[in-house]
Amino acid sequence: MSRVQTVDVTAGRVAELVGRLAEADLAETLDPLPGLKARLRVAAGNWGQIADIAARQGLRWSAVWGDHRPPQILIRSLLFGCDGHLLLETAVDQALPELTSQVGAYIAADRPERALQDMFGVRFIDHPDRRRWLRHQGWAEGDYPLRVDFPVAGRRSGATPPDCNYPFPAVAGEGVYEIPVGPVHAGIIEPGHFRFQAVGETILRMEEHLGYVHKGIEKIAVGRDLSGLARLACRVSGDSAVAHGWAACQAAERALQVEVPPRAQALRAILAERERIANHLGDIGAICNDVGFAFAQVQMTRLREQVQRQNQVLFGHRLLFDRVVPGGAAVDLNAGQIVAMAEELRRLQTDVEELLPLLLEYPSLQDRLRGNGILPPDQAWRIGVTGYIGRASNLQDDLRRDAPYAPYDRLRVEVPAYLEGDVAKRVRVRGEEVLIAIGLIEQLLADLPDGALRVDCPAPRGEVEGIGLVEGWRGETVAYVRLSAEGRVLRYFPRDPSWLSWPALEVLLADVIVPDFPVNNKSVNGSYSGHDL
Repeated sequence: MSRVQTVDVTAGRVAELVGRLAEADLAETLDPLPGLKARLRVAAGNWGQIADIAARQGLRWSAVWGDHRPPQILIRSLLFGCDGHLLLETAVDQALPELTSQVGAYIAADRPERALQDMFGVRFIDHPDRRRWLRHQGWAEGDYPLRVDFPVAGRRSGATPPDCNYPFPAVAGEGVYEIPVGPVHAGIIEPGHFRFQAVGETILRMEEHLGYVHKGIEKIAVGRDLSGLARLACRVSGDSAVAHGWAACQAAERALQVEVPPRAQALRAILAERERIANHLGDIGAICNDVGFAFAQVQMTRLREQVQRQNQVLFGHRLLFDRVVPGGAAVDLNAGQIVAMAEELRRLQTDVEELLPLLLEYPSLQDRLRGNGILPPDQAWRIGVTGYIGRASNLQDDLRRDAPYAPYDRLRVEVPAYLEGDVAKRVRVRGEEVLIAIGLIEQLLADLPDGALRVDCPAPRGEVEGIGLVEGWRGETVAYVRLSAEGRVLRYFPRDPSWLSWPALEVLLADVIVPDFPVNNKSVNGSYSGHDL
């Protein structure tokens, strides 16, 4: 079995875009934050135009967020090219916060911009969708929860009105009917609503509505010290504790210009790769189970359980919560533990290499997975989806390889990529990433640096900010942190990859039959919690 198929794709370059914009006098170059290729200040009226130019240049859209600094609201948008990340920033008056939208260039900006509208009151004057996204009746008109003057506990008293009137557009036509699913589900999962329009068994259109378990992560982060921030970040999405914890710590460390010890960086990567392995194993089994192939679920669940039990033994937590801490890592490995992990990984590799060919070649299984839920490469790029979903649709971006941070800057990271974009390839990419992750951990264990496990993160004596960019198991994980002179959090913004993978699910379900919704949903496996901050 070929483990990795590499497809040649060339993304746009940030440096060329910055030069083009400077020539046209459309943006002002600023000193980039650590970890970024470039940073530009853009006039509010040019916000959408800059996005159009960047999209034509081939840059991928990544995130947008707000930061209330009275009397203005600072808006930032993050883009990615083959030579790194570009940060765009602009400011609007809090009394009349209007801005042109980037949705015309990047459909990925749709829901994040609507979230900015709900949380900050920023009005995107040419946005194609005026519906609320996150507010769900929890706040009155004119209340914007992420402005600095809004209380953490809110202003509403009594029960929150039911969110039963979200205006889902209907598809008209003979024989068209609707299927509402959720927000409360039969399984023990978080809430999310899915509205299907179908003819017979064929899905014509599916639209999601999320945000039912808004946790107030961004609001309650304010005022925390770095240890409190790291603990909160690990809980943005419980299956991505390492990814979000590392991104938040990396952002703070870059802001403070703290150099994390090499041993701690290697341990962080080991934790991240173990998180990747466990989640991919679980998902492979669940995908197969959704089409009735229970054997795969039994085997993959067994392997995942072995990984998580060893997590508990070696690191003190099955899901690796709070193992990444500001300035380093909370746990170390001794010589005996290194040997034990290496032996377990060899057994795991043998099992996975025996099981994957069966899953990828078994005719009855592949008959349900091949050609099912296709996400074309051009659509994947427009949505900006990353991780295993993007790679199955030939969007190869992987920060470990393309924008490497320690310790990946000294490792060779293979990136599997395919053109088909169906469930079968999303399963294949997961399986190959498991084997690649095992190889990376083996490299790290064989050359684990000596030295300190953690360094102090002193108060900066002035306001500082930083961006963390980590390749989590779902894909590119972003964190922005702004700290006060005392080292307390003034703003924390985490962007889970699920903000981009949930829209991909809507696109790939076109012309899929209703009974195949579960397997497609699991093949995407967006995090409700990672989205519902």
